[in-house]
Amino acid sequence: MIKNKRVLILANLDVGLYKFRKALIKELLDQGNEVFISLPKGLLVQNLQEMGCHFLETEVDRRGMNPVTDLQLMIKYFNLFKKVRPDLVITYTIKPNIYGGIAARILRIPYAVNITGLGTAFQENNLMKKLVVFLYRRGCGHAKTVFFENQENQEVFLENNIIKKKQACLLPGAGIDLQEYKFADYPESIKKVRFLFIGRIMREKGIEELFKAAKNLKKIYPEVSFDIVGPMEDDYKNRIQSLVKNGIIHYYGYQEDVKPMIRESHCFVLPSYHEGMANTLLEAGAMGRPLITSRIHGCMEAVEEGKNGWLVNVKDARELEWQMKKFVELPWEEKKKMGQASRKIMEEKFKKEIVVEKTMDKLSLT
Repeated sequence: MIKNKRVLILANLDVGLYKFRKALIKELLDQGNEVFISLPKGLLVQNLQEMGCHFLETEVDRRGMNPVTDLQLMIKYFNLFKKVRPDLVITYTIKPNIYGGIAARILRIPYAVNITGLGTAFQENNLMKKLVVFLYRRGCGHAKTVFFENQENQEVFLENNIIKKKQACLLPGAGIDLQEYKFADYPESIKKVRFLFIGRIMREKGIEELFKAAKNLKKIYPEVSFDIVGPMEDDYKNRIQSLVKNGIIHYYGYQEDVKPMIRESHCFVLPSYHEGMANTLLEAGAMGRPLITSRIHGCMEAVEEGKNGWLVNVKDARELEWQMKKFVELPWEEKKKMGQASRKIMEEKFKKEIVVEKTMDKLSLT
């Protein structure tokens, strides 16, 4: 086990690092390591500092590729590594993975990469994909371990010769803290069904399909409600205002604590186009809620079809509407049983302790 080492973590957002990686960070600290975090300033940075992390503010442009700002980011990482002199670098998300990986490789610092999803670049076989594959090869080629959250992402990296098989480690996502996300009794209301979506408001999360399905279902079931939680990533302000005004959805914006929303919901819906492993599915499942989500890796691992939820094809608003309609018409007892099945699946497959133990084991390789 790594002891009394300097560990530097690179990320692009404090929310993901604190919400989904704090158990790993706590374990690193408990093992006697000094932990530094490099990411943009955010509301949850203070929480990470209170855990014992040293914060190093580093701006990261999360969207798009810009040669100037990306080169500047890599130079920042070079300077950061020379200043901190870490024994191990751990990276999350595409730009820290690539540019942090390249810098660590050149400076001969051991590093581990986390692939939390492939993004849109891998969806098409075009010049952008070739560029991203080239950059990933440079960033991940010498990593001691590359962690994946689903089998498909791992296979993409292997098929494109980005890494070697011996570097790959498959995890059940970031896992779920079953003590934090405790089982919640199923809502007693029988007639009114509340669907819940939690995620960034962007096309790739399937928000277009969800809005279409909600509009049609509202015509059939006026009493059904659709709760939308999350920050706007794409420009949906006018669209959402219109849907709220017309009584189609309720929009709550970003919520630091989503547990009260999950507790009040009857079914969690995520029609995403691509995921690493959808943490929101694990959270809702752990709290005992049925799941309707996309038939893709990163989503379908959380669902045993017909037992705790249903899967729908990507970008298929009609199938999404049909499955949600089927759920509305289920007897209350059947809905409750599906929620109980979700909790059991999370307990069996996605316990946070499994992820932390496996990650720590791989990080300790010399």
